[in-house]
Formats: sequence, structure tokens, C-alpha cells
Amino acid sequence: SQKLKEYFYLRDDPPGLPGEGVNMTETQITVIRSRRKTIGIQIKPDGSVLVRAPYGVSEVTIRRGINEKRAWIDRQRKKLAEEKREAEEAGKLTYDEIKKLADEALRVIPPKAAAYAKKIGVTYGRITIRNQKTRWGSCSSKGNLNFNCLLMLAPEKVLDSVIVHELCHRKEMNHSKAFYDEVLRVFPEYHECHAWLREHGPALLRRMADD
Repeated sequence: SQKLKEYFYLRDDPPGLPGEGVNMTETQITVIRSRRKTIGIQIKPDGSVLVRAPYGVSEVTIRRGINEKRAWIDRQRKKLAEEKREAEEAGKLTYDEIKKLADEALRVIPPKAAAYAKKIGVTYGRITIRNQKTRWGSCSSKGNLNFNCLLMLAPEKVLDSVIVHELCHRKEMNHSKAFYDEVLRVFPEYHECHAWLREHGPALLRRMADD
């Protein structure tokens, strides 16, 4: 179905009374309408707000929904700002640094994958190391595994948790309860490692140089 895109702005009023000489800022709201039944709100990497809404929902209803989620939006935008600051302090990785990480990953990951594959009882195809900005790993339907070289900057247990996650997709190509039961059977610390990656991973991904 065809999707419709539109824009409007929300004024961010800082504490204080109007007319006190305080500068007001505006947040751009991008609305994408489609044949969906509910309103979904997403914070984009630049801090702007993306709203996915049904065709017939009015702007007034969308604004009301955004205002109801304002505390959550503010928290997400604050988190993005912290991630950006953390990445800027660490600095962008150079081409040579990325290559060294990829070489290290090619040395470290295959033996780990082989060992965990035996524990899980699965086989797999080739292993590819990538320098991605959005994903830590993947498993194709043919059993080929991909891993992000930035995992070499994470604690070893976090790296292992991603390897186990992808290998378990050789049994369950989904994220069902059966899938996570298998992950936890092999790697009980998975949730702890996933929480670390969720908290610190975005800052690591921001270190990847822009194309």
C-alpha cells in the first residue's frame, strides 16, 4: 500500500513563563501514514521523532499521543545524546583500526564458533566479518554467519553471547521461547550480556566512520 509522509513541529518549552526571554526550540515530527491500526513512535538517530500512524488519524490525535509519551521521548533523546558524547570522546575509528579489529575477529571468532556449535549441536557455513553500523551479527537461511568487527571492543562474554545467539538460529530461525531456551541452556549469562550491548553498543556503533 502507498505510504504518505508529512511533517509538523512541536515546540519544546523550557521551564519558565512565556515572555521571559527564554529561547524556544522545536522538534520536527515526521508522520508516515499507512494501513496500520495503531500509532507507533520512534526516535531517530538525530533526535527527531518519527510517528507511524493509520491513514485516518488526525494531527490532534497524533499530538496528544506524543504529549502522552513526552517523558519517554525525552529519556530516549537524552540517551542518544549521551551515546553521541561517549562516541565522540572515544573518537571515530580509522580505516587501519577497523582493519585491525577485522583481522582480530577473523582470528578469534571462528574457533569460538566451532566450540559453541559442538555444544549446541549444529553446523554452519562460512563466517564473514563486517564493519556494520546497525547489526552485531546474523545467520542466513543457508547457515552462513556474519559478525561485526566492533564486537572486538566489547567484553569477551558479550562477544560469546552474540556468537551463541547466531548459532542458535541454526535450530530456530526466529526469536521464540524455544530459541531463547536454547540460548540460555548454552549461555546462562545471555541476558546480562544483552543488557550490556543494549546500553553500550550504540556508542560503539557510532565510532564507525561515516561513508
